[in-house]
Amino acid sequence: MLTSDSIRRVIVRGTNWVGDAVMTVPALRQLRNTLPEAHLTLATRPNTAEIFADVDFIDDLLVCGTSGVWSNARSWSRGNFDLAILFTNSFHSALVAFFAGVPNRLGYATQHRRPLLSAPVPRPSWSESRHEVYYYLNLISELEKLLNPQTHVPEDAKPRLSVSWQRRADARALLTNSGVATGDTLVALCPGSVNSRAKRWPAERFAEVGDQLSEKRGVKILLIGSKEELEISLAVKNQMRHRPVLLTGETSVGAAAAVLGEVDLLITNDTGPAHIAAALGQSTLVIFGPTNPLTTSPFADNAEVVRRPPDCAPCMLRDCPIDHRCMTAISADEIVERAMAMLDRIQSSVAGKQAVGS
Repeated sequence: MLTSDSIRRVIVRGTNWVGDAVMTVPALRQLRNTLPEAHLTLATRPNTAEIFADVDFIDDLLVCGTSGVWSNARSWSRGNFDLAILFTNSFHSALVAFFAGVPNRLGYATQHRRPLLSAPVPRPSWSESRHEVYYYLNLISELEKLLNPQTHVPEDAKPRLSVSWQRRADARALLTNSGVATGDTLVALCPGSVNSRAKRWPAERFAEVGDQLSEKRGVKILLIGSKEELEISLAVKNQMRHRPVLLTGETSVGAAAAVLGEVDLLITNDTGPAHIAAALGQSTLVIFGPTNPLTTSPFADNAEVVRRPPDCAPCMLRDCPIDHRCMTAISADEIVERAMAMLDRIQSSVAGKQAVGS
């Protein structure tokens, strides 16, 4: 029988995409609560590792690349883990845990990998109709049932992240060196999407939003994203009348997260920074088209979604085979109106806190 006392060292195979990684945070927090004395290692890709740089619910990060099964298995075997929890659905990750000799291996019974798991969990029937955070929390719930069938796992489903004082200071220095003045209202635009061109709202509309907010509210516009998204950010920059601060491709994921912790509002496609900003407690406006906000929108009270779905949405395709109507139906004026309303609420909240403190 699996017991808490028998689990001293745990490895969790994290997800591969930034947004998905943020959505695993509630499950990782719950795992820490479930096994408070265990040493928890998160195995994750380089592009997601920095998200977890300042968290208090894991002990170690094991950065795993795209190397073969044997190489990863050897790395895992050196950890002498008692339990492996697989947030990924892939056959490859189960094979790594199996060949690493981890005696207890828990994950969803997907991609024909049931024989490789000591505790296979059926894929929930609700996986397409509930938010993805519950998909990962369910694995921890299943672990708790194995440890103590009478115990119910409380679900703290809101992803929450923090940034260390030093990284915040570095972010402020970067912004200052980029021409951002103290007291500027900062709105970040993330016009890219690494894994799907269909998720990209038109560049000219991002440019129009940036210009309108600059003219109507005097905000400072930042453009953020990865190196792979530089082309689309440049397209936005080149169409703007007011010069934005271009940080796309200039920061690591961790540094970008720290910058997002300093902005007043993020306007973005359905992509990783949306989840990071919302988990940091920042106001986030997400433009949805081909994907399903029911399962993959930022799971936070401070995040809002704009969506005008045609009959073909959500199609989940990476390239639109027709006219991209799910995104072109959303106007720049609509986003500006929503953004200004969110900025008004932020300013009212700040004013209220100042009045209470005075």
